[in-house]
Amino acid sequence: MDGHSQLLTVPSPLMRKRKVEMLPSAFLRPLHSGPGPSWNFMESETVAIIGPQRSTTARVVAHVATELKVPILSFSATDPTMSPLQFPFFIRTAHNDLFQMAAIADIVQFYGWREVVAIYGDDDYGRNGIASLGDRLAEKRCRISYKAALPPGPTRENITDLLIKVALSESRIIVIHASFIWGLELFNVAQNLGMMSTGYVWIATNWLSTIIDTDSPLPLDTINNIQGVIALRPHTPNSIMKQNFVQRWRNLTRVGLSTYGLYAYDTVWLLAQAIEDFFQKGGNVSFSKNPILSELVGGNLHLDALKVFDGGKMFLESILQVDRIGLTGRMKFTRDRNLVNPEFDVLNVIGTGYRTIGYWSNHLGLSVVPADERQNTSFSGQKLHSVVWPGQTTKVPRGWVFSNNGRHLRIGVPNRYRSEEVVSVKSNGMITGFCVDVFTAALNLLPYAVPFELVAFGNGHDNPSNSELVRLITTGVYDAGVGDITIITERTKMADFTQPYVESGLVVVAPVRKLGSSAMAFLRPFTPQMWLITAASFLIVGAVIWCLEHKHNDEFRGPPCRQFITTFWFSFSTLFFSHRETTTSSLGRIVLIIWLFVVLIINSSYTASLTSILTVHQLSSPIKGIETLQANHDPIGYPKGSFVRDYLVHELSIHESRLVPLSSPEEYDKALRDGPGKGGVAAVVDERAYIELFLSNRCEFGIVGKEFTKNGWGFAFPRNSPLAVDVSAAILQLSENGDMQRIRDKWLLRKACSLQGAEIEVDRLELKSFWGLFVVCGVACVLALAVYTVLMIRQFGKQYPEEAEGSIRRRISPSARIHSFLSFVKEKEEDPKARSSRGRQLEDISVNGSSRCN
Repeated sequence: MDGHSQLLTVPSPLMRKRKVEMLPSAFLRPLHSGPGPSWNFMESETVAIIGPQRSTTARVVAHVATELKVPILSFSATDPTMSPLQFPFFIRTAHNDLFQMAAIADIVQFYGWREVVAIYGDDDYGRNGIASLGDRLAEKRCRISYKAALPPGPTRENITDLLIKVALSESRIIVIHASFIWGLELFNVAQNLGMMSTGYVWIATNWLSTIIDTDSPLPLDTINNIQGVIALRPHTPNSIMKQNFVQRWRNLTRVGLSTYGLYAYDTVWLLAQAIEDFFQKGGNVSFSKNPILSELVGGNLHLDALKVFDGGKMFLESILQVDRIGLTGRMKFTRDRNLVNPEFDVLNVIGTGYRTIGYWSNHLGLSVVPADERQNTSFSGQKLHSVVWPGQTTKVPRGWVFSNNGRHLRIGVPNRYRSEEVVSVKSNGMITGFCVDVFTAALNLLPYAVPFELVAFGNGHDNPSNSELVRLITTGVYDAGVGDITIITERTKMADFTQPYVESGLVVVAPVRKLGSSAMAFLRPFTPQMWLITAASFLIVGAVIWCLEHKHNDEFRGPPCRQFITTFWFSFSTLFFSHRETTTSSLGRIVLIIWLFVVLIINSSYTASLTSILTVHQLSSPIKGIETLQANHDPIGYPKGSFVRDYLVHELSIHESRLVPLSSPEEYDKALRDGPGKGGVAAVVDERAYIELFLSNRCEFGIVGKEFTKNGWGFAFPRNSPLAVDVSAAILQLSENGDMQRIRDKWLLRKACSLQGAEIEVDRLELKSFWGLFVVCGVACVLALAVYTVLMIRQFGKQYPEEAEGSIRRRISPSARIHSFLSFVKEKEEDPKARSSRGRQLEDISVNGSSRCN
């Protein structure tokens, strides 16, 4: 807050008495009150200065105070550029304007506004404050769209001329960083111009809250002029100490007390505590002549009489180390000499007074609870109470309108020689097409009217560059761009884009041929590797089943030829689930169940693939996608003037000599038909939306491979344009209510060949799709054979125990024992009675043989 200069000094004779109790009355001496500084006070032995109130005056006084090493404390000079590096003896005992501007930036971001108009006085205080506001807004991705400066001491005519210019701008968010001398006059002029009505937002810095607190109640005319205004005020806790002081003040005078009056009171007591600390540290009050100033004799300034305070640095340190609780809260300085815990009240002028709608603090942002009370409450996100805006409305203003200069928005539309369904410029100048209809439908959904005119960009013969159109938007030639403007990184650096209204990545189109039916068409569903592995699996599973069933299943026994035929027949008959042989062992049944599940999956997949091959027209092309084009050296076509060329060269490293620019669908057709051998191209790379239109009546071409980029079309607007956000919301609404699909069907839907397969040649079934089934089946076979082997070894040991065979076993070689085991496995398993009879016979033979030996 800047006002008239007011200086209070601490004279050295009183300071030498070392009685701080005398401070409120005898310790301070007022020296000057007026618009400019007076240097007479510096001729006396002064050890500290309180004031001045104006930042411009404080800057001048601080220069002199620095030379004389006299601390200067100001409770109202809030210029953010007065840094301790430039003015080491300047101490600000109020909050820096940096924090006030940060609070305004948070308010602007909270309500979703993007641009503001700043009105300020054209002096150091005003310029520096608005510069800080611009920096804080930039951190929130917002900006000052127009800086409206008023000369010092402006007349009503100056204010009127400036507000007329503000009214012609688009932004309706107006920040006033004014002096209380002309601030209220500005609101009076704004009221007469109709600028205090619905749609406007006025945010005032702390000068307005100072007037409200000091001169309350304001005259009725004045309070009517500021209805709905948001103002900031330095926050002071509502302590008992403050309440008692305010009550005593009211008993003494009828003048209101602003926050800066409280800061002035705390500044005096802060200085008193610093003086006491200065003496406790052994400080002495002494002065010496400045040799440079001593040479400046004569003149009204008497600079030769100025003296340097010898203990100035020590006294400065005592001031900066003070930590006390005052009327305004904690008085303590940070390393950059700002008061700790900066906080502001956010006020809304309503009726005959105001209402506190929230608070702002440097660390916690906006809230409806003060920072000193937030410790015991949960805090989630920034918030404010509802506001009554100018015009007595509670609806948050949009914050901008179209300028009132009568000019329509110039919308650039690419006039290209291709696909009239997308954008078409008629001979009579009318511009139609899918993109234009979407843009018009989106604007119709906005809650306000948008005057615009469509302007063709290009001559209609050569395809213009959409990147150039976007660049012209940044230079102001066009206010927006509508058409097939693909959203790519390069363009997003120049302009803002809406939500994509068409998803359209890059694809490859090439000549294709139909695959007719043939005698061997039934082999096409599987790859050769898949056929080989499947056939081998049938044989292996048949062999495993034979091993598991041979010993006790008569259907798997007999002559070797009969066993082989049975096994072969059994394995392949499972393909049709028509096997006649039954499995009797548990292991065999488990293997068979797993194998039948595998056969079911293979059979179903084969049937589906073969059905597709025989019923759907299959297309084939030697080019399988963008990978094929990267590997070979054939020429590639691309749309002239499109971003496709740069993408192929810089992103896919395709040599530019291979690229052939094509301007129209007719050129696409001819180049693809001619092929590389006749001066044409092997394939064309373009956006899917255009390729789908191209293929709608050309069935001899098709999309090969997959879409290898993910892009979309959007409308381009200048950077930070609020219209881009509103149109994006309208595009989403078009998609949700079905209007977008209806517009697309009207312009882009085609019947001929549109259902022909975009991806050509159905993929053949490969081994990688079934390897998991084969692995499961193989593991089951191996485990079953392992378990079966263990069981056979145990049975063999029981039927031929070592104790029974004794000396006979010692004469048998290992090969004979293996042969015996294999013979045992090969033999048919007998029933228990036969097995018991056979065991007695072997025992008799063993006993008789032993007797003969003896």
